Formats: sequence, structure tokens, C-alpha cells
Amino acid sequence: MLKRLRNLISPPAVPARGTSRGSPSPRNAPPAVEQRAALLAGKNIPFTLKRSNRRRSIGLRIDDRGLTVSVPLRASEKWLHSVLQDKARWVVEKLDGWRARKPLETRWSDGETVYYLGESLTLSVKQSLFATHPSLRNGELFVFVADDGDAKKVECSVKLWYQQEALQLFGQRVAHYAPLLDVAPRAVKLSTAKTQWGCCTARGSVRLNIQLIKLPLRLIDYVVVHELAHLREMNHSEKFWEVVGSVCPDYIKLRRELKTVAL
Repeated sequence: MLKRLRNLISPPAVPARGTSRGSPSPRNAPPAVEQRAALLAGKNIPFTLKRSNRRRSIGLRIDDRGLTVSVPLRASEKWLHSVLQDKARWVVEKLDGWRARKPLETRWSDGETVYYLGESLTLSVKQSLFATHPSLRNGELFVFVADDGDAKKVECSVKLWYQQEALQLFGQRVAHYAPLLDVAPRAVKLSTAKTQWGCCTARGSVRLNIQLIKLPLRLIDYVVVHELAHLREMNHSEKFWEVVGSVCPDYIKLRRELKTVAL
């Protein structure tokens, strides 16, 4: 489940080998990675340009790092400019949509809001000589640290709490759905991937993103079912979706909802 947006454009015809004049020698080859900017649909858009001798087309990808443009090693500036201008509106719309969904950075201080199982919690930071496990009561997450102004300590305490809660809950959801799908994962692990909510390896290990613990249980269950279904169908074929739908009949709606959440 990659959160990637790709657009491949076939390259124009190129001269046959040996007919091109003035091609740059290897020592004059352009850099493999560059930071650039272009005026697209009236906006100055920074982007990362990546060149590769394996590519035969220009690809556009938008993720949490912004716009990445992958091009063949010898792609001309004219071709690059043409593709960017042709897709300018698409790029700006996708970037705006991504930024609108991106959550605000947490400040890890008293009164700040954090999320758990789809609900917003208020951080209540308490000074204590004896650091104890965070406690959830009536919509407040109480965090106990020696210095209540130490944001790093608060962050570490909350993230450890997230990890422990995720391990317990994800294990319970996998134990619930695995028999229904007639599968037996070899291991259930936490993931900190930047672009995937979950994955399943060929060896039968299921990895679930720790950030799922912030989402409603219905979305957690959808991801759990999705990854467990890969133990029967290691693809996204029609048969795979039949497996998912056998225990999660509203998976299309849930899948659509999950796509609106920035990882």
C-alpha cells in the first residue's frame, strides 16, 4: 500500500546508436541528483531531479518530501520542461492536497493534542521524580517526567506508550482475523515505514505501522485484514480482494477513507 502518485510519459524518439553528435562524455555527465525549482501553474515548485541510465521515461512522484522527478541520464532540458509544463496543474493540485492532509507537528508539551484510536487526547504533563508509565483517563494522557519542560522526554514517554499499546492491540486484531481467513502469520511486528501502513513478507511476517494506533479501529482492522489476506494471495488480484471482502465487506469504503490520511 504505497502512498505514491506516478505519472509515466513515454520519451520522444532518439537517434540510433552512433548517429548522435555532441553527446556529453561520461566525465561531463550531469549530476545524478539535483535540487531544482520550476514555475508550474503560477507557483514556484521546488523538486528533486534524479537521473538514471536505467530509465526510458520521465516519472513524477509526490510524497511527504514533495515532488521528485526521475529522468533518463541524458534527458534533454527541453523534454523535461515539456513534461513539467504538461503536468503542471496535476502537480500543484497533488502537492496542495498532500499538504492539506499532513498533520501539524506535535510540540510535546502540556495541553498539546495527541491522537489515539481516532480520538483526540489532551497531554497532561506532570513533574515527577519517579518517571512512570503514561496513564489515560477521561480523554487526558497523563505523562510523568522529571522535568515537565523537557519536550524530548515527553515525546519519548508518549512514543513508548504508543508502541506498547500498538503491540498489544495489533496482536489482538491479528489473533481475531487470522482464523477467519484461515491463515497463520509467523510473526507480527511494528513498522515505522514512511509510505506504507502495512506489509506482508513472503516468509509470512506481518508488519503494521505504529502510526495506525492513532487511527479508528475500523481502519486498523482493514489494514490487518489486508495484510493477512496476502498470506493467501501475494498480489492485488481480483481473488485477493475477494479474500479481503470475505471478512471485511466494506473494504472499498475503508480503503478510500485510509487514502485521505497522511502517513
